[in-house]
Amino acid sequence: MFESVQPLLDEHAELERRLGEPAVHADQGLARSLGRRYAELGQVVEAHSAWRAASDDLEAARELAAEDASFATELPGLEQAVTDAAERLRRVLLPRDPDDSRDVILEIKAGEGGEESALFAGDLLRMYLRYAERHGWATELIDSTASDLGGYKDVSVAVKTRGSSPEGVWHRLKYEGGVHRVQRVPVTESQGRVHTSAVGVLVMPEAEEVEVALDPNDLRIDVFRSSGPGGQSVNTTDSAVRVTHLPTGVVASCQNEKSQLQNKEQALRILRARLHARAQEAADAQASAARRSQVRTVDRSERIRTYNYGENRIADHRTGFKAYNLDTVLDGDLDPVIQSAIDADEAAQLAAS
Repeated sequence: MFESVQPLLDEHAELERRLGEPAVHADQGLARSLGRRYAELGQVVEAHSAWRAASDDLEAARELAAEDASFATELPGLEQAVTDAAERLRRVLLPRDPDDSRDVILEIKAGEGGEESALFAGDLLRMYLRYAERHGWATELIDSTASDLGGYKDVSVAVKTRGSSPEGVWHRLKYEGGVHRVQRVPVTESQGRVHTSAVGVLVMPEAEEVEVALDPNDLRIDVFRSSGPGGQSVNTTDSAVRVTHLPTGVVASCQNEKSQLQNKEQALRILRARLHARAQEAADAQASAARRSQVRTVDRSERIRTYNYGENRIADHRTGFKAYNLDTVLDGDLDPVIQSAIDADEAAQLAAS
């Protein structure tokens, strides 16, 4: 069983050797890449060791039971341990999304529902920031456009792990892409009626500069005055920047920083992530890969999840997950919801293998 494991074990040993070389760490990009792969393969090594140990224990128990029947009572438990270890190993051997160890750029956009949608966009931002805090991830607000009542028309935030990890931010947050529907009584509603609004969430793996090369001749840079509810540099200087990638028409803008140069760098960062996501989608489509697609329109009919405040209920329409702890989910306790999507993905892959 598991003949495919040995090459991975060999690769893990070779990476361990390379990571011990000082020259590798002189190139931080290379060291980070090798470290992530080493951590990813570490899961395979650990699962394989557990399976081998359980199998050895079972074999030894069977030999003892052949000589002394009293040892036979231990066999069912040991057999179950082997089954569980084999299942765990099968799961870590499933083909992995190559972007799983990456950091992400998360975009939240208000949609149908006006000011109420913008307020819920702010609630979702708070949920993701709390979730990142629970996982020890770092967050950085890249760009935002505030609404009149304190919500967000749109907001972009970078979410990063601290160090190498086999399960990066993308591994979990990629399932958040789509339309999120909220049902509640808005603060603007005087009659106490429940309204339904929609917010769009887009999650993109962040790309390194060396991965997405941007030719200056392919870029159009436009500057304009920042807009928003207030601030020293709002509507006073042409510091906001919009970058258009002419070959594809992909656009990214930023107005949060006071410096035009800083806004340009942040816009280029978003642009690289969008181009990387676009290239990955094209490759997946060409290969007919079963990669989970993300909804890019903010139409309530294309929802992935519903947040019902009156019932304190959250429901994920892709996996059938439902719970009545919406208040704690909005406070960052999002793991059970996301885990239902991960489990559904792995179950589908196991069924197809």
